[in-house]
Amino acid sequence: MVILRGLVVHTPKNPFREAKGLEAFSDGGIALEGGRIAALGSFAEVRARFPQAVVQDCREGVLLPGLVDTHVHYPQVRVIGAMGHSLLDWLEKRTLPFEARLADNKLARELAREFVQLLLRNGTTTALVFGSHFQGATANLFGAAEDVGLRLIAGQVCSDRLLRPELHTTPERSYAEQKMLIQRFHGRGRLRYAVTPRFALSASEGLLEVCQALLDEHPDLYFTTHINENPDEIRTVAELFPWSQHYLHTYDRFGLVGDRSVFAHNVHPTEAELLRLAEAGAAVAHCPSSNAFIGSGLFPMRRHLEARVRFALGSDVGGGTGFSLLKEALMAYLAQRLRPDGVLLTPAHLLYLATLAGAEALGLAEETGSLAPGKAADVIWVRPLPGSALEVRFRHSDSAEDLLGSLFTLHGEAQVAQVWLGGVRVLAPS
Repeated sequence: MVILRGLVVHTPKNPFREAKGLEAFSDGGIALEGGRIAALGSFAEVRARFPQAVVQDCREGVLLPGLVDTHVHYPQVRVIGAMGHSLLDWLEKRTLPFEARLADNKLARELAREFVQLLLRNGTTTALVFGSHFQGATANLFGAAEDVGLRLIAGQVCSDRLLRPELHTTPERSYAEQKMLIQRFHGRGRLRYAVTPRFALSASEGLLEVCQALLDEHPDLYFTTHINENPDEIRTVAELFPWSQHYLHTYDRFGLVGDRSVFAHNVHPTEAELLRLAEAGAAVAHCPSSNAFIGSGLFPMRRHLEARVRFALGSDVGGGTGFSLLKEALMAYLAQRLRPDGVLLTPAHLLYLATLAGAEALGLAEETGSLAPGKAADVIWVRPLPGSALEVRFRHSDSAEDLLGSLFTLHGEAQVAQVWLGGVRVLAPS
């Protein structure tokens, strides 16, 4: 058994719905045993319960739950920072040409290791990931995650039109390749499979029927895709599916909207779509950096809250500006300040969106997302860089909420010093 000692902060409740969603222990203790959180409280109380435990001193900084990224693209690490494009232009000129190179398994293995290490370095312990269009590259992603114990939900991306020909599949081939990946990886340790059409724009009705068949055959699979990110995309989807009532209908007709479905972006939803998402219990991955960087728009958070649609944060690498969910939380705050109907977010809201909200969106709230005893011991230790403004703010913060506000604001001056995945310590790369 190990006890982590330090300032401990988490959100065991949803602060959008419940008062006092934030819980903090200024000199706290987290007891880790058998991959689980055995106890949480003041250090004195936890130490008294487990006097023989080894103590790791983490008082220089803050202990948080592992972060949960609900939308990130594994093949796009090396295209981060492609400026000056809108969504469809960015895909055609910058993103898809590199994604086509992942037919090379050597490159895919190298990129998978890079990707997993970057998630860990930024404190992400659970991620819903868009894999590659290639079966081998997606297998490499699962392997890299398994090697370190990362909780990964991912799938082979499928498209059969309007992309580069190298990225196209057929419904028959997609079914066969995905079945093999499901049988090999789904439910293996901390790995799960997500059926992942890129978006309706690049998926024929035949391919969406394959997605439906896979979900019917394996009801515990996840489903993830894009929706309502960009006005040009929405118009094109409407032309491709003239029978559809709205973008969400292109998925819903094939039984793809459910409580294990996560839709990325949803910047421009209709009221009918919000009502249907809420009715189905589906979730949205809010990617504020990407929405700004690609010029898609500002997320209508208040409308999602009023419709009771679940949402959490996604980094959306490489449309986003990096892997840090601390940064995404700040961007969510800033985006809401710019909307006339924006929600005034507190540090408690931001921590919730980066942790427990993601776990809830993925149906994993009993397993991760907070530091409640019994959950998996997914914990991160975040420290301010020496001599930084964040270090000054940490020394002079009056409360845990004040400290969290400075951490989100000055996230670039923070270092994820340590990560525990299921109680196993993983040193973040230097």
